[in-house]
Amino acid sequence: MRIIAGSARGRELLGPKSRAIRPTSDKVRGALFNILGQWMDGLSVLDLYAGTGALALEALSRGAERAVLVDLAPEALELCRKNAERLGFASKVELLKTTVERACERLGREGRHFELVFADPPYAERALGRIVSWVQKAALLTGGGILAVEHDVREQPPGEEEGGLKLTDSRKFGDTALSFFSPS
Repeated sequence: MRIIAGSARGRELLGPKSRAIRPTSDKVRGALFNILGQWMDGLSVLDLYAGTGALALEALSRGAERAVLVDLAPEALELCRKNAERLGFASKVELLKTTVERACERLGREGRHFELVFADPPYAERALGRIVSWVQKAALLTGGGILAVEHDVREQPPGEEEGGLKLTDSRKFGDTALSFFSPS
């Protein structure tokens, strides 16, 4: 696993030792950033179910200003911390050890907003609809912000106006789908 583009291009990321963490493949990550755009200058990023931190770290490499990475697993947070340090992004990263639902509630109470929110939940959780609802309820996206969720292709994205976030695009890559939502 490597950073694909930007200031840390080609730098290797540490991977998980256990199968509990399933990193986004380089192919899907590359497709995701091709869809979102190559440069993220000045954006604030939220990475839910951060795992290795690859999505947020890729965004930082492409110019994002700061990133909040959320995971409940100690191994995942340690990987995020180590990967951020290895790439020189430790000062731009905030780690939260909590559930995604609680993180959304907390960040919403604090009035925090993000231009880009990533979510890559374990496919077995079938959490796509809940994630859209949590992000919307906490008002985490800025006006032009994007929520990008990686999920199993068998899980259908919520309707066009789920909780005030509108499905703007959905693409399939083998067993993986990427769905994009923005404030309506």
